[in-house]
Amino acid sequence: MLRSARNFVKIWDAVGKQTLLKTVGASHAAVQRCYASSDSDAKKESKSFAMNLFRGKIQTDQVFPFPEVLSAEQQETLQMLIDPTAKFFEEVNDALKNDSIEKVDDPTLEGLKELGAFGLQVPVDHGGLGLCNTQYARLVEIVGAHDLGVGITLGAHQSIGFKGILLFGNPEQKKKYLPKLASGETVAAFCLTEPASGSDASSIKTRAVPSADGKHYILNGSKIWISNGGLAEIFTVFAQTPVTDPKTGLTKDKVTAFVVERSFGGVSNGPPEKKMGIKASNTAEVYFEDVKVPAECVLGGEGGGFKVAMNILNNGRFGMAAALSGTMRYCIHKAVEHASQRTQFGKRIDSYGAIQEKIARMTMMQYVTESMAYMVSANMDQGSTEFQIEAAISKIYASEAAWFCADEAIQILGGMGFMRDTGLERVMRDLRIFRIFEGTNDILRLFVALTGIQYAGGQLKEVQKALKNPAANVGVLFNMGSKRAKRMVGMSSGQSLSQFVHPDLQAAGSKTAKAIEEFGGTVEDVLIKFNKQIIDEQFVLKRIADSAIDIYGMVSSLSRASRSLNQHHQSAQHEKLIVNVFCDEAAERITTNLAACNNKQSRQNFDSLAQISQDVVGNGGLFQQHPLGM
Repeated sequence: MLRSARNFVKIWDAVGKQTLLKTVGASHAAVQRCYASSDSDAKKESKSFAMNLFRGKIQTDQVFPFPEVLSAEQQETLQMLIDPTAKFFEEVNDALKNDSIEKVDDPTLEGLKELGAFGLQVPVDHGGLGLCNTQYARLVEIVGAHDLGVGITLGAHQSIGFKGILLFGNPEQKKKYLPKLASGETVAAFCLTEPASGSDASSIKTRAVPSADGKHYILNGSKIWISNGGLAEIFTVFAQTPVTDPKTGLTKDKVTAFVVERSFGGVSNGPPEKKMGIKASNTAEVYFEDVKVPAECVLGGEGGGFKVAMNILNNGRFGMAAALSGTMRYCIHKAVEHASQRTQFGKRIDSYGAIQEKIARMTMMQYVTESMAYMVSANMDQGSTEFQIEAAISKIYASEAAWFCADEAIQILGGMGFMRDTGLERVMRDLRIFRIFEGTNDILRLFVALTGIQYAGGQLKEVQKALKNPAANVGVLFNMGSKRAKRMVGMSSGQSLSQFVHPDLQAAGSKTAKAIEEFGGTVEDVLIKFNKQIIDEQFVLKRIADSAIDIYGMVSSLSRASRSLNQHHQSAQHEKLIVNVFCDEAAERITTNLAACNNKQSRQNFDSLAQISQDVVGNGGLFQQHPLGM
């Protein structure tokens, strides 16, 4: 056991932060924070369920019971906003028109400003509505159910566009910018992506050089695919700046965030991009040519740009899950409306098993998405600062589940679903971008896996210290050895969710606890097996991430359904059915994915897949001979 522990510690040291940061690209700052925190204080325990999951530990503080954060006053405020918001989108906004003219029409835009939709989370003393994350989630859910193009316009403005000012702005910056942003008088945009830097944000080329007197910076560069790029007056821009280390005197380029006004001069944009979906959202390239940016427009300190960017993105992702849960609700409504009226072969089609399975699976995925979204938003409202894995998981799951729901809804409607006026074809086109922007799902899966693995390595620091004086640290070493020995002979460590889940959900709770234990063991095993090469094992990391996503879905839905059963909600038995099926199937997926991480045949298949890809890429396209030989 001592030798295994020593080897494991060597592996932890070998998985250096620089290599990890390079691997996860745009998400590297969050991993760096995880590395720094575990390196400086190995004994510091995270309250995040997802972080502890990678240690095989059940940390229930943020997931059981299902968090309820709204005060009576906040509930009343929210209810006052729900009805007029829903009415506006049903009676004023025309999603098909917006899609056709490829912009949010002017009456809708003005109406949104009057509703206060441009400043939902801006504090009241700065002219906004001052909503918490959970209140915000509920309103963007309504928007997502009606028009994702409008949703992107609003989200690009406040979820990421000026979120940096909310999170990192000093009092002067907030006072200057927030009131006009909250009213919609000015629109904001988030400028990070460049032609040569998408997920790898460390490779951005835009530069800002300080003037000799230090009073301003000269900004030059361009950004692509910027939502609201042609509308915005205020931009959060990320650029390389020379930063001198006061300790060493060395100057290196580091990314700095700036608040840039179009009125500074030198800011321009290209024409609106022609896109597959979210056509109502303005997307354009933005150019900065010798823009004179005052030094007081630095956001989050010189060289602190990555911290600013990653906090903005982490804070915004939960809203995506909330919005898409609304979209899924819309898709299910359209499918049910049609299936309950359409008759084929003498029966309504909702009586056929094939249709029933589609509706049930759509419902199940919507339930899990919604549960994740409101659990993350509640954790944020409770003051959690470690929700980056949960937020990434919710974005990944929601974007893929919503695509599934739209596809199945169209299938249920048949030819009718393919027609423009039904609305679902627009929804499907709009949905496709959500698996790409604010971190592609592929990169976010690496982010989830590697961030969790970094945290799991923190406990090895304790073991490393203990190994220097085994006699004085028998307890630490014995606990690690005992856990590993029990797992190797198929024994459980004894962790359970039985005290947290409703009696009717005990079987699902047991499967979830077992999955968590197996997951933690697999993380340990793959580190030992692959050593420092784990960072290159993306086939394995994907399966670890997929397992983490399923486990978080199990826990989120278990917690929510347990609350419904305990409080005797009208839908409690319905929710119990949903959760039992989801957890049963998720447990099977987890077993398969975790087994693949250590399975010889799976490894051979991974190698074969890599070779197939290399053959095709090397040939510039498909490599196999045509069946006709010509």
